[in-house]
Amino acid sequence: MTYEAEVQFKFDATYTHTYGSFLDADDFIPEEHYLITAPAADLNCKQYFKLFEKFMLCVGMDPKSIRSGAMSLVFNEYVNEEEQRKVCKEYELTMDEDLEKKYQDFKERDAQWAKMNAHYEKNFGSEPKDWGRFQRFAIYSDDQLNEMIDAYEQSKIDGVA
Repeated sequence: MTYEAEVQFKFDATYTHTYGSFLDADDFIPEEHYLITAPAADLNCKQYFKLFEKFMLCVGMDPKSIRSGAMSLVFNEYVNEEEQRKVCKEYELTMDEDLEKKYQDFKERDAQWAKMNAHYEKNFGSEPKDWGRFQRFAIYSDDQLNEMIDAYEQSKIDGVA
C-alpha cells in the first residue's frame, strides 16, 4: 500500500486603485497569487511549521510577529505549566517565575567561588607579580638555570660581575 499526500497553502489578493486615494498605485501589485505545495507524507511537525512560516512571509508577515505567534502557542494561559516547562528545558529558557531562584543560585555560586579563591591565595599564594621576569626564564630547563646561577656566582668570585 502506498501513501501520497500533499499540503497546499494558497493566497489570492487583488487590489483596485481608488482614484483620489493618498496611496500611490505603484506601491501595489494589482493581483497576487501564491500557491505553496509540499509533499506531506513524511513531514514532521517542525517541517510543517517551517512551511507555514514561508507562507506567512509570502503574505507579508513580519518574522518577529511569526516568532511571537509560534511562542504564543506554548506560552499562554491554556497550556499546562508542566508542558511549558518542558519546552523551557528543551530550549534552555527560564520562566519569569524562576528568575529569583536562579539569581539566588548565581549569588550562592559567586560566594562559593570567592571562598575558594580566598582559600587558594591563602594556602598557595597568588600568581607571580612580575610575569615578565618569569616568562624570560621559562624557556630554560632547571639544569640550564642552575648552570647560569653557577656561572654568575663564579663571575662574582672572579670579580667580573
